[in-house]
Amino acid sequence: MPTEIDDAGWRVGVDIGGTFTDVVLWRYGDAAMRREKLLTTPDDPSRAVIEGVKRALANEGVAPSELASVIHGTTLVANALIERRGVPTGLVTTKGFRDVLEIGREWRYDLYDLNIAMPSPLVPRERRFEVSERVDAAGNLVTPLDEADATRAAASLKAQGVEAVAVALLHSYRNPDHEQQVGAALEAALPGVHISLSSDVSPELGEYERTSTVVANAYVLPIFADYVERLATALKDMGFQRDLLLVLSDGRSVRADTARRYPIRLVQSGPAAGAEAARLFGELAEVDDVLCFDMGGTTAKACLIHGGEPERTARFEVARETRFAEGSGLPLQIPAIDMIEIGAGGGSIAGVDARGLVQVGPQSAGADPGPACYGKGNAKPTVTDCDLVLGYLDAGSFLGGTMVLDVAAAEAAIRTHLAEPLGVSVQEAAWGVHETVTANMAQAASIHAIERGLDATRFAMLPIGGAGPVHACSMAAKMNIDQLICPIGAGVASAIGMLAAPISFEVGRAAPTRLDALDAPAALSLLEEMQAETRTLVASAGVDEADIAYKTSVMMRYVCLLYTSDAADE
Repeated sequence: MPTEIDDAGWRVGVDIGGTFTDVVLWRYGDAAMRREKLLTTPDDPSRAVIEGVKRALANEGVAPSELASVIHGTTLVANALIERRGVPTGLVTTKGFRDVLEIGREWRYDLYDLNIAMPSPLVPRERRFEVSERVDAAGNLVTPLDEADATRAAASLKAQGVEAVAVALLHSYRNPDHEQQVGAALEAALPGVHISLSSDVSPELGEYERTSTVVANAYVLPIFADYVERLATALKDMGFQRDLLLVLSDGRSVRADTARRYPIRLVQSGPAAGAEAARLFGELAEVDDVLCFDMGGTTAKACLIHGGEPERTARFEVARETRFAEGSGLPLQIPAIDMIEIGAGGGSIAGVDARGLVQVGPQSAGADPGPACYGKGNAKPTVTDCDLVLGYLDAGSFLGGTMVLDVAAAEAAIRTHLAEPLGVSVQEAAWGVHETVTANMAQAASIHAIERGLDATRFAMLPIGGAGPVHACSMAAKMNIDQLICPIGAGVASAIGMLAAPISFEVGRAAPTRLDALDAPAALSLLEEMQAETRTLVASAGVDEADIAYKTSVMMRYVCLLYTSDAADE
């Protein structure tokens, strides 16, 4: 397929959310863009994507062959991890390290909870195997690999019917030879089984984090690869003649074949594209400090864009057992835009807890059946139902008038599950849900800013997502924020952000050393190796090598030196 980038051509951005799939069609130089929003199809998300793209093209009179690019982001990876819908996965690790996934960091995220729920490993113990081998922290060989152990592990994994295997050996980020040998043995013994190596997926420090990351990558890889293949085939059958691009969790895009190798890097591609859109809108409004408030159908997230750039991180968690509790989820070691989940989404279900208080989420009505007002069989009230009853939503103009909301169904759900148990009117119950959600989000976003040493009151709030603008004014008032940026197309901002996502790929290598002992030629060689790897990936996506730029960063920390009293006297 052609890979050259045509800046003058039509471009499509597609974001799949838990409730809606958003499609944006735009061409460089045009002031307007075609926006489509339709319900997500959970049984096969690609159906909604194809339908949305067809609608946008038909309404604009554009042929699929005229498209210069299709850029896509999806919640498929995140949902598979949260709902534990990955494939049967195995793990091969160094002898003595079979239980790293359960030992974790050896600390509890809540010291006083006697019934604390820790995240259960994606790979059960009976599918975790050890091999005799060892390299030290400098990558030097200590114990040669016992190839018989690798052969026995492969046979056991085959007997258990695994569809993917992760390999995470001790210190493999410094010396990947043993991992590569184990990977080759597994590929030979398990044809058709997907193999992920930690030295490829996450070649960095942190035994637990690195193992967790490569296991998560293997766990979702077959599902994601199959989805991308079906989507790419469907686009090709339509007449689309170029490579599908996918957005990563750091807001950058890569070609589909690269994304298939590292699906874990797409775990929050949609929200990351939303942050990229917020950065773009802030730039157009000439505002450097923006609080991106993204509230969709399932969750609400916040991202601080400070000095015109989103905050970034190399580590975060997914699938938390306890919402907002750090340490209760699966740690991932990948480049990502630093976002925090701060509350519920429009489809989150509201009820009354055992104390007689309003509780919202974490359960969501999703896209099917969706909120009660969708008229698809759900009888429980959601945030969307409450916003409808309060008049924040117009029943006749939802989704541009293509979907009429059932006000009576929303009122009935609120009356049965909220108003009558609380002894208040339907409107008062709906207002209680609206206020609870907004207050919780305002508090969480303020704390998120404080933890990063930033004053949220000095930021402009920029709401995006289908429900973001509905709650933005009240939330800004509660946070003492006096400036709002209200972009056109806020409901499909993540899809717009995908159009602005640069083709880029980040790699990291761990080679810890003291600064006074730095081997400069070795460090330069490592950087050149990393540049060659990223150059190949970016160029294959259609970027001319003359246009490729590199940005290098180094992680540094202080060394704690202990002095004796004699040394101190000197």
